[in-house]
Amino acid sequence: MPRPTVAQLTYGSCTVILSTLAMLLLSQTSSGSLIAVVVITALALGVLVAMTLPVPRRQVTVTVARSTMAEPVPASVSAAPEPVREPSTP
Repeated sequence: MPRPTVAQLTYGSCTVILSTLAMLLLSQTSSGSLIAVVVITALALGVLVAMTLPVPRRQVTVTVARSTMAEPVPASVSAAPEPVREPSTP
């Protein structure tokens, strides 16, 4: 399972905090059981927001290892010596 990104952690945490505050202020409850329901609902909402946030795709880079063979010889330089041509005799 991949690790959550910083954006996922941030959005999820902010969702939990803000939704908890909003639900507690709107419901004006003071009983422990209703506060527990509000907190569990806020946690579920925060996880939902964090998991639906799009995750950036990893970029795959391909590296090519250099060959251990010698570098190609330029066309102007010959790798093997040319055979010696002797003058022809008449």
